[in-house]
Amino acid sequence: MFPLNNIFIQNLQSFGNDVTIVDVLRLDAIHKIVSGNKWFKLKYYLQEAINNNCTTIITFGGAYSNHIIATAFACENLNLRCIGIIRGEESTTLSHTLQQAKDYGMELQFVSREAFKNKSEIASKYSNDKAFVIEEGGYGELGAKGAADILKVTDISSYTHIICACGTGTMLAGIADAALPHQQVIGINVLKGYENINEDARQIMQSKKEFIVLNKYHFGGYAKHPQQLINWMNNLWRKENLPTDIVYTSKLLFAVNDLLSSEYFLPNSKILIIHSGGLQGNLSLPKGTLLF
Repeated sequence: MFPLNNIFIQNLQSFGNDVTIVDVLRLDAIHKIVSGNKWFKLKYYLQEAINNNCTTIITFGGAYSNHIIATAFACENLNLRCIGIIRGEESTTLSHTLQQAKDYGMELQFVSREAFKNKSEIASKYSNDKAFVIEEGGYGELGAKGAADILKVTDISSYTHIICACGTGTMLAGIADAALPHQQVIGINVLKGYENINEDARQIMQSKKEFIVLNKYHFGGYAKHPQQLINWMNNLWRKENLPTDIVYTSKLLFAVNDLLSSEYFLPNSKILIIHSGGLQGNLSLPKGTLLF
């Protein structure tokens, strides 16, 4: 879909110590719009749609969804019609995410939060033999298969821990599938009250490998960003020149730092953090809130 030449690994000097190494796999560098794990989670779905001669992609998301904007941009570049089923009533002013998605050609259809829970019924209203449905966040076996390819972009054999943020659990499932036997995979859940994430991730895995989900770093819920988190993001930028977003990666990096401080990891651990991209959510903040 897009070249992967820009991916790189960044060592975090202010994390860890003399015997613990902390690196970040910078997937956010892939592309400005189809950023980070979105590239991986979408690629097999879009290829499947094209192979089946589908001309329309139907998908789901909220007003600040990285998945929505990435899908819209990818479909525009692949000349596919794109319909976005958006959770919540239509506002007189679209979020910057939805406005961009609309500019890329996505047809926005708003449904109530209650109706949004029955996605199969919603999709049936728009489906035909030329339509291909992608679940919210790319959730599903093809999304997990794509996420597993994340660990193929570089040699990850020396790492003892691989850590990622998770929303739907799709990337977590793929990372767990692809991790090596000696590696512990940890997911940082950014959703408050999403207790079924373990089961949902296992449902789309190709293996029975183990992983851990930590649920205490959501900062109040999806996209919640108290001042403590904003301060963390700015300090991280000052120290490491590492941009993060208010939904996923800021909470992920905060969690890793907190775990290090509490001596969660054994000495001589080598930690790989997956930067999943999707920085456009920061545009919802007042100008000047972030330093980057």
